[in-house]
Amino acid sequence: MPPATTRSKDEEAPVRLSRPARVAEEIKDWIVQEHFSAGDRLPSEPELIERFSMAKGTIREAMRILEAQGLVKSRTGPGGGTFVHEVSKERARALLGNYFYFKDLTIRDIYGLRRVLEPELAASLAGRLPDEVLGQLEAIVAEYREPARTVEEERAQHVASLRFHALLAEQADNALLGFLIDFMVNMLSDLTVYRKLYEPPNEELWRRGAAYHFELIDALRMGDADSARLIMRDHMETAQKLMEAQEAEMQRRFITE
Repeated sequence: MPPATTRSKDEEAPVRLSRPARVAEEIKDWIVQEHFSAGDRLPSEPELIERFSMAKGTIREAMRILEAQGLVKSRTGPGGGTFVHEVSKERARALLGNYFYFKDLTIRDIYGLRRVLEPELAASLAGRLPDEVLGQLEAIVAEYREPARTVEEERAQHVASLRFHALLAEQADNALLGFLIDFMVNMLSDLTVYRKLYEPPNEELWRRGAAYHFELIDALRMGDADSARLIMRDHMETAQKLMEAQEAEMQRRFITE
């Protein structure tokens, strides 16, 4: 008789969805199949009850689930009803962030993706950014033109330098690429503040980061895709090494304290 085996958490049978949750998924699939767009009105409650052959309470709970997910929005009064709602980038980022909240992500985890994606984004934007966006990038870099004098300034400069990358992500033609980079940048910003990775101030991290940003703006303005890719690649590799050193220092402080 073969020995008994136990399942790990990842191998456990999937949790069965409640009936309202299953109906919510069916409604979501139907919205896609019928090519509803943001702002389109959904059928009335009686029509949904008939279409999905479910009780009123089940349909109402399913719609509450979809509204909590940000996929539909209800309005009362004249012209009211339930409408398809486009999930905002901020909402999607928050929902995805909830998934990673307990994953104990590290600097290496985040930079493993940044090193792959951001150089290609930089190359794709070379020669395509309007003067207005280039000016916004320069204004961000001006916030950390000089080294920080206090811990508070150091924190603000870290957040501003990541905002530089978030602005680049907003310019991506590929919506998925832009969202992924924006999500990682915001996650890294939260991680930096939460774990106080800006302590102690690291002058090399400031100096190298600011230099890369200045060089990158020049390459983007000149339309030099190869240089933009190379600058961003070197920037990510250097930033990972220096941020991992900050992370290690934070862990040493925690153990000491």
